[in-house]
Amino acid sequence: MTSELVPGPARAATPAAGLQNPSLAVGDPALGSWRAFLQAHARLIRRLDEELQAAHGLSLAEYDALFQLNLSPTHRMRMSVLADRVLLSRSGITRLVDRLVADRMVERTACPTDLRGAEAAITPAGMDRLRNASVTHLEGIHRLFLDVIPEDERAAIERGLTRVTDGLGCKPVLAAQAAESCGSPAES
Repeated sequence: MTSELVPGPARAATPAAGLQNPSLAVGDPALGSWRAFLQAHARLIRRLDEELQAAHGLSLAEYDALFQLNLSPTHRMRMSVLADRVLLSRSGITRLVDRLVADRMVERTACPTDLRGAEAAITPAGMDRLRNASVTHLEGIHRLFLDVIPEDERAAIERGLTRVTDGLGCKPVLAAQAAESCGSPAES
């Protein structure tokens, strides 16, 4: 999960291919922010998932899929776009949507402008489930993340993580960008 090098006894570690700073070793204090990020992310996601499961029988990934569909003005989205938004593989989103369809929270339909493509659409039952689960989820975000980090530090975290995302060639999806038309080149 990490790109850190295997530590050795008091000798310098061999740099990984493409490492820009060959003097960076496993014990380097500069990696502290990386380790803190990994720990916080993994534990926070696990806790939020556990809370949603316990209170609503809904995984964090299922919640996120419902949330992404709800962001779209049409409340529907191509499966490929949904996979990108939920950060799952195409096969992973298919399995997740299959579960949501079985629970009647999502419907799968053919894309009206490209019959080769499939869409997922949130149902009224899915909207209700999302609305109820949002109370638990947002409370967890506040309690476990926002309330722990002083307000004056949040902007620095957001700027730093946005730079990482931008450096990976990704742009965050804003609510205004959630609407994707069927058959657009970006979805292929």
